[in-house]
Amino acid sequence: MTVPFVHLRLHSEYSLVDGLVKLKSLVSTTAERRMPALALTDEANLFGLVKFYKAAQGAGLKPIIGSDLWLSNPHDEAHPYRITLLAMNDVGYRNLTELISKGWTDGQRQGRAILDKQWVLAQSEGLIALSGGREGEIGRHLLSEHEREARQLLEEWQQAFPDRFYLELIRTGRPLEEACVHASVQLAIETGTPVVATNDVRFLEREDFWAHETRVAIGEGKALDDPRRERRYTEEQYLKSPDEMAALFADIPEALENSVMIAERCSVDVRLGEIFLPEFGIPEGMTQDEFFRKVSHDGLTERLDFLFPAEQYPRDSEAFREIDQRYRDRLEFELNVIIQMGFPGYFLIVMDFIQWAKDNNVPVGPGRGSGAGSLVAYAQKITDLDPIGYDLLFERFLNPERVSMPDFDVDFCMEKRDKVIEYVADRYGRNAVSQIVTFGTMAAKAVVRDVARAQGKPYSLGDKLSKLIPFEVGMTLAKAIEQEPALKEFIENDEEAEEIWEMALKLEGTTRGTGKHAGGVVIAPTKLTDFSPLLCDEDGSGLVVQFDKNDIEDAGLVKFDFLGLRTLTIIDWALEMVDKVRDAAGQGPLNIDAIPLDDGKTFEMLKRAETTAVFQLESRGMKELIKRLLPDSLDDMIALVALFRPGPLQSGMVDDFINRKHGRAEVSYPHPDYQHDLLKPVLTPTYGIILYQEQVMQIAQVMAGYTLGQADMLRRAMGKKKPEEMAKQRGTFAEGAKGNNIDPDLAMKIFDLVEKFAGYGFNKSHSAAYALVSYQTLWLKVHYPAEFMAAVMSADMDNTDKIVTLVDECERMGIEILPPDLNAGKYKFTVDSEGRIVYGIGAIKGVGEGPIEAIIEARETQGAFKDLFDFCAKIDIKRVNKRVLEKLVLAGAMDNLGPHRASLMASLPEALAAAGQHAKAESFGQSDMFGLLTTEPEDVKQAFADVPEWPEKVWLEGEKDTLGLYLTGHPINQYAEELRYYTDGRLVDLKPTNKDQMASAVGLVLGVRVMTNKRGRRWAIVTLDDKSARIDVRFFPDMYEQFESVLETDRILLIKGQVSFDDFSGGNTITARDVMDIVQAREKNARALALNIDTQLLEPKKMSQMQSILQAFNGGSCPVQLAVTHPDAEVILACGARWYVTPEDQLLHDLKQCLGDKAVSILYH
Repeated sequence: MTVPFVHLRLHSEYSLVDGLVKLKSLVSTTAERRMPALALTDEANLFGLVKFYKAAQGAGLKPIIGSDLWLSNPHDEAHPYRITLLAMNDVGYRNLTELISKGWTDGQRQGRAILDKQWVLAQSEGLIALSGGREGEIGRHLLSEHEREARQLLEEWQQAFPDRFYLELIRTGRPLEEACVHASVQLAIETGTPVVATNDVRFLEREDFWAHETRVAIGEGKALDDPRRERRYTEEQYLKSPDEMAALFADIPEALENSVMIAERCSVDVRLGEIFLPEFGIPEGMTQDEFFRKVSHDGLTERLDFLFPAEQYPRDSEAFREIDQRYRDRLEFELNVIIQMGFPGYFLIVMDFIQWAKDNNVPVGPGRGSGAGSLVAYAQKITDLDPIGYDLLFERFLNPERVSMPDFDVDFCMEKRDKVIEYVADRYGRNAVSQIVTFGTMAAKAVVRDVARAQGKPYSLGDKLSKLIPFEVGMTLAKAIEQEPALKEFIENDEEAEEIWEMALKLEGTTRGTGKHAGGVVIAPTKLTDFSPLLCDEDGSGLVVQFDKNDIEDAGLVKFDFLGLRTLTIIDWALEMVDKVRDAAGQGPLNIDAIPLDDGKTFEMLKRAETTAVFQLESRGMKELIKRLLPDSLDDMIALVALFRPGPLQSGMVDDFINRKHGRAEVSYPHPDYQHDLLKPVLTPTYGIILYQEQVMQIAQVMAGYTLGQADMLRRAMGKKKPEEMAKQRGTFAEGAKGNNIDPDLAMKIFDLVEKFAGYGFNKSHSAAYALVSYQTLWLKVHYPAEFMAAVMSADMDNTDKIVTLVDECERMGIEILPPDLNAGKYKFTVDSEGRIVYGIGAIKGVGEGPIEAIIEARETQGAFKDLFDFCAKIDIKRVNKRVLEKLVLAGAMDNLGPHRASLMASLPEALAAAGQHAKAESFGQSDMFGLLTTEPEDVKQAFADVPEWPEKVWLEGEKDTLGLYLTGHPINQYAEELRYYTDGRLVDLKPTNKDQMASAVGLVLGVRVMTNKRGRRWAIVTLDDKSARIDVRFFPDMYEQFESVLETDRILLIKGQVSFDDFSGGNTITARDVMDIVQAREKNARALALNIDTQLLEPKKMSQMQSILQAFNGGSCPVQLAVTHPDAEVILACGARWYVTPEDQLLHDLKQCLGDKAVSILYH
């Protein structure tokens, strides 16, 4: 007969430092092996608790909750002692969560939670302790032959854990284990202490050992074969069956029996599915429900005053009374439902922190998700959309027929969101408020690199494998090998790559680290540790609960989503600048919530699809949709947001909507063959198309007599597509329609149509709220373009690619952008008094926030900088080093502080040295008797290094390096004169050609996208730009192979090919046939390089200088022609073939420096 046994010490993948056990497999394997119970004891955390508890109960196993903890070792800090604590009851569970939390908040060292032994002894109630074997305090003393101390320690532990302390016996083949077992058994016999066997489990099967070793090595950042790597595990640490454990401990059977006894003693009831709301303070003399009704009705009165002003709607008029009644009835209905479901506290808490945010200038979004469907939320100013005006449904948010937690996702301005979280923590107590943990897993690209490193393979191999995996969200190794033939081929032909791949497959998806949920905040009714342990950073900041967002809901804690929406930050920053402009014009501040929602200019710009930088509307696909749909009302914008998703786009719904809107198709409710008048009011805003989930619910209500609560259940059923549930709903719908005297056949046809579109339906309240934010950004772009664009660019300062697009958009809009300027600029982009945007100094790459703060500080305290020397003297040179100053020169931020960029760069060392001397003299209390800084304008000119100006190419490259774009020019400008000889005009002027015709175009290569076709051959799309337009050039495989070497970003290329119109991008594209760089094009088209020499002006040394310049570039095919002017004669000399040159930019530049700009030119055929 099998001896029963329960595993009491086991690490899952959630231990993070080790452990490879996945919880689902663990529970199913344990159940198969007929073990009655199971403990999960992850290292210093309960991350997996809720998932483990639910899975174990579902499989009929008893879950035991525990944790492996480290105790500080006063004799050797680097090697703490191990102890395992198991919770026997609810008191023990609370003590365990508090101890784990204390380990992280008070005892964290180098990323490990280390507990003080006294904490554990003081909070031992309800806990069983296992001694930790050879790593425990008693085990270590026994092994170092300090038996007397071991016995004293045992007594100390037994006093704190009477009848609850066990000496742990482990046999996994690690050094000193067997000696520890013998010594422990001896001590147990002498003192009458119970013993228990564990297997210190880290993985499920014996063959997982190497995968586990690799996981540990990855975590430590070491290679598997590194001799310095500690070998802490053996292949015996798998989930052994009771029979295997019985064989292992045949000599100590009571160690197995005690494991079952401990399991019997541990019974923690984790209350899942209940809801624990925090208390909201109510004024005295009122109940919560009364207060809730009062604030809602008072709030609604304010809202109605705004929506229906008394001047237009006299309060005693019949019209207003009807409106008021309609709103009050809906409010009363919602209040009753919320009170009956027990959620007034939730609404009041959200109302309170949103009101605090609004009172403290923290921008709040108009609503996100289904919350905007609630009139209570609108009355309490939680949302800013009138649900009746926008036809939004309360039941979509809170359904009385399906009790679930209400969930407001609240958008705050990114910059100020943390202020609101601080306020909530202060109001409800810092020990009751925290953010929520998230888990990072080993994803496809990363796991391949990590495994390669752990296996000691060459970096290039791991890098190559990783790069072959497509960069997509949700990409897995299995998907990658299917999608990428080159990857499959590489693995099949390379043994080392195959080894990496096999191991990566085993480790993919393993939990490896923790993070913080973007916006989730938990507010507990009591201390958080009554529910879950806490985790924090080493300095005590960044507090999070150890349950992730799904587990938090299961545990009944209330989660509030404090989301950061960048667009609110942009609107906030834009309004700051707008209000300055309005102030100067004698107008009051702009209230963005009160702008007209039918502004003609705004919709004109929208129809032209000039929506770059407009929230939600800036992608290429969205612009295409706008051009077709031509929205001319906010209703259309709401529909636009809902339509721009894969479902509607692929189902034909979008085309149908557009055709009906523009009168190209008949508007029917919902289908020409199957329609009913009852549906007309529901479907009119969307031209008879079923677009929103709310419409699905309203159709069920008006046709089949569903309540909106039942209609919400129908909507959910249609989304899930469960056949049995759908059959039931179909019957209910048919019955209801029959009761309304609707033809049963028609009712079923309409039901089928509703079902078809319900899957694509979008939440209208979310769509409406976000369409409103889109409209606000678009309105600002129309009426305050410079301020709006400056705010958008400030929000995207770190994303150079985005800045490039925005600068282009500013040029298109006719807004001038000035280079960064140390005297006028700030960290962010700003607008000057003439409506020009001043480039943000913070957008210069490689400068950083510290130096900019130092510069702005110096400017504010000591006045504007006169020149470079004055600048260096005023700033704190310790905070702004030479490298930073060089970047500022290259970016053009110092253009006003000296003659030109080349001179500024050359004068930097001297200016810094002078400033250093000046600072030293000042620190000794001396002032320079001769005056360090030259103040006379003439002297300043002399102080700057006298060097020639940089050619345009050099200073443009400086801008590209520091700003990521060419701001004050374009590399193509310097070739403007010659381009007309070998192109068909600018890119913007190109017209589609016939099949046998070719056009020539020149542009700067902005990007090269290389793809692989079905045959495995590579081809490319190259984006060309010449400041007038951008165009995509296609290089099919043959052309790509031929020209691959010249297709590099930032090169100027002349491309010949056929021009055609591309329906997808809505512009022209070129199919390449021939490519040249600018020098090749010049050489091919040049008749000669002409040099004009005036013998009277020419010094002899210039002649020899010219000769050596020409020699440096000879060997080309471009003839050289000298036009020599003498007082008595003029002659044109053609140089011999050995003087032929390659007409490179550098040659032309050097010759111009030598002979003068006008003396050098190229003659074309």
